[in-house]
Amino acid sequence: MDSYQCMICGHIYDPGKGEPSMNILAGTDFKDLPSGWRCPVCQATPDKFRIV
Repeated sequence: MDSYQCMICGHIYDPGKGEPSMNILAGTDFKDLPSGWRCPVCQATPDKFRIV
């Protein structure tokens, strides 16, 4: 699975780790994040992320 980086603040979403602070389990692919999900650092929408 690819990791995704926020183009606004640089936060990286790593599917292997998930997003524990948001109750997103490890193994959750970026395309499977819940609707309304936003960057936990700057609140950017998913369209502001790119594959790294």
